[in-house]
Amino acid sequence: MAERSTAAVDVADNSGDDPLTAKADTAATDGVAEEQKTAEKTAEATMNKAVERQSGEQPSITAPELHSGHKLARRYRLEECVTRLDGFSSWRAVDEKLRRAVGVHLLPADHPRARSVLAAARSSALLGDPRFVQVLDAVEENDLVYVVHEWLPDSTELTTLLAAGPLEPHDAYQLVSQVSQAMAAAHREGLAHLRLTPSAVLRSSTGQYRIRGLAVNAALRGITADRPQRSDTEAIGALLYAALTQRWPYDSDAHGLSGLPKGVGLLPPDQVRAGVHRGLSEIAMRALANDGATASRQEPPCTTPDELAKAVAAMPRVRPPEPEYTAPPEYQRTTYQQGTYGRPQPRPVLPQQVVVPPPPLQSRTGRALKWAVSALLIAALGLGSWQIADRLLAPESKDETPIVQPPVDEKPQPLKPITISSAQDFDPPPGGNGEEYPESVANAFDGDPGTFWHTKNYTTANFGNLKRGVGIVLDLGSAQQVRAVDLSFVGRTSVEVRTAPEGASSAPSTAEGFTTQASGNDSDLKLKLTKPVTTRYVLVWLTELPLTGGEFRGQLTEVKVMG
Repeated sequence: MAERSTAAVDVADNSGDDPLTAKADTAATDGVAEEQKTAEKTAEATMNKAVERQSGEQPSITAPELHSGHKLARRYRLEECVTRLDGFSSWRAVDEKLRRAVGVHLLPADHPRARSVLAAARSSALLGDPRFVQVLDAVEENDLVYVVHEWLPDSTELTTLLAAGPLEPHDAYQLVSQVSQAMAAAHREGLAHLRLTPSAVLRSSTGQYRIRGLAVNAALRGITADRPQRSDTEAIGALLYAALTQRWPYDSDAHGLSGLPKGVGLLPPDQVRAGVHRGLSEIAMRALANDGATASRQEPPCTTPDELAKAVAAMPRVRPPEPEYTAPPEYQRTTYQQGTYGRPQPRPVLPQQVVVPPPPLQSRTGRALKWAVSALLIAALGLGSWQIADRLLAPESKDETPIVQPPVDEKPQPLKPITISSAQDFDPPPGGNGEEYPESVANAFDGDPGTFWHTKNYTTANFGNLKRGVGIVLDLGSAQQVRAVDLSFVGRTSVEVRTAPEGASSAPSTAEGFTTQASGNDSDLKLKLTKPVTTRYVLVWLTELPLTGGEFRGQLTEVKVMG
């Protein structure tokens, strides 16, 4: 008899669905008895199915009875069952080929939703957006259908974050901004989520939010929607509402959160909890609006993730809180911290003897010397007074020399954006193979913060010690005077702005052919050149990558060249 998994069922992820427990088979010792029992079970199952068909009920499906240690495709070893529900099960597993943790969804091949699950998984895998937990494999094998996806051990579910309390305004702003932009990109490719709950949103150690279960979670549970964009938009609004208030925006408890009091309707977040950011409160209400109603607000409702992403981008950006200074504990206040370590200690000052000045000149010679000095001082004062009077009484002379006024400093001209004619990826030797996703380069200057150009994945922040950097070369069409470059990344990224020589008719083939003009390390940078430079080609050169989803990758969402 197959060994049972002792892992707990993931009830929170199912939002109130009743988990189904697989039943164990009974081993028979007598061949005749076993045959009789089998016949009885077959007849009973046939009768139950007939009754279910007559009553309109769907037959219950038992999840495949697998155990820890079972291998799929001689590669994926099951470790722990985390969900067993409605004929399918979800597991934490190990990819023994790549030696990494993965997640696996399992269901029988004859399950009525097996085909839709395979189709959803393959469509999600084709999206390839790093803001979603990636589907790695979708296979039908040995009467089983299984979907393999990424497992992110360094990420935390939004459910866990909300259990500790509401999020800070900056964290809530990042949540709604990143999730709405990601879902807008998914819907442009025809993909919906339909189960966008707090357990489907993960926050990495770098502060980036990722979404798991795109299309697959809904297919596993047979969930559909007539208006999928509206459903996902309301789900994002519910996530933002919960992040601001630590309450679920409906009159029932869900996902470990208390619902609103019954009969009061949909209250704005700033009326549920004091101190809620007003702009984010209005964004949540616009996403949660039902049938066009905005709960006494004047702004129009957001019915698609794209409209919601644009509304978030239009509001003033919420800045992170300033770090608070914490005084060091008493045991750390050493003389070294006070700046006296290694310095000579002050010695006691010995009293010095007071020197008595000699008495004034009292002899005849002394008195004569004093009279002589007095006479000289009187003569000098008289001569000086005569020269001053002579200057004051002399007529003024006309100076024919024109007075030259110093030039007045002109006010600096405001920065103006320079049109980027085209761009290409830049991955030169040594270490580079000449290509870093050229098909997505145009996303870096299309004016849409929801799209981006990204590098390949690396094992370390410095490109796995394979190369010194990668980037993209911007062609301005003709030589332009460049004064600044604005850059927006996903995650803190080290970058340099380099320019080609003024008379260059083509972009240099090596990074050394460009001259470094500015550098920085952040997610949003406004790099001002030390002095204006006339050039046609500008190189955005990434030198250190952020950690995203367990791997290091650079993602440039927008670049603007200013002159």
